Amino acid sequence: MTVLVTGATGTVGRQVVRHLLGRGAKVRALTRDPAAAVLPAGVEVVAGDLTDAGTLEPAFDGVTAVHLINFGGDYRPLPNGEQIVDLAVRAGVRRASVLVGWQEGTLEAAVRAGALEWTFLNPVQFMANFLVDWGEPLRTGDRVREPYGDRKSPPVDESDIGAVAATVLTEDGHAGESYHLTGPEVLTARQMVAIIGEATGRSLRFEELTPDQVRQEWSVPGRRPALSVFRVLGQAASPGAADPVELLLRLYGTPNEYGTTLTDHVERVTGRPPRTYAEWAREHAHHFRAA
Repeated sequence: MTVLVTGATGTVGRQVVRHLLGRGAKVRALTRDPAAAVLPAGVEVVAGDLTDAGTLEPAFDGVTAVHLINFGGDYRPLPNGEQIVDLAVRAGVRRASVLVGWQEGTLEAAVRAGALEWTFLNPVQFMANFLVDWGEPLRTGDRVREPYGDRKSPPVDESDIGAVAATVLTEDGHAGESYHLTGPEVLTARQMVAIIGEATGRSLRFEELTPDQVRQEWSVPGRRPALSVFRVLGQAASPGAADPVELLLRLYGTPNEYGTTLTDHVERVTGRPPRTYAEWAREHAHHFRAA
């Protein structure tokens, strides 16, 4: 079988490619810039842009399954989901996994209404986001300065997301499922900083900022940290929406039952427990060591 992976050069997409290759699948990777793609040997790299359905027809040719993301390069939900699904079905694609992003867009509705055997993947928080959020401050210092240090989440390893996607794309029994993907434990931001400290052998700490400190410091041009959530909030916010700083304070400061609920979906699909944050931190410790 040939599987098309969209977003193949992204954090999760690379893991989907890796796990598909491990299962013996033929992988075709979609990217806006094939010349810049660095992917394993044997992967067929093709040019295309999910936001422009006119570029996708060659990519779907001969494909039996596809991994889709619901957002474009600007992290906004795709406006052309119906066109994408129509192209896939006409090309003979039978099965799809869909990585759901910050907001639901046109793709999810089109997938539900179409003829594809679909599976939605809903990760709460990628562990890899902490490379963006905390990598630079911990390489250049010994603390993370953010609000709401006791906020909780069950972050999931991006490799586990890729493993789930590869499984549902190559095995029967997952059509119509929506998997809420979490790691094996609910952790606070403070606990995660401490775990990185253990992995790196460093004394690290979480310095909690008040909401007013966040507004004062992060609203100044050039002072806002490179948090992954800002990248998403800034692009996904509709015109006239609240400032990303206010959106972040609301996101971090509002209890969210769905976002803190553990599931067994990774183990149910892959047959093994999800990786812990400590395992991930040890593997990526070099990203957090002092420069």
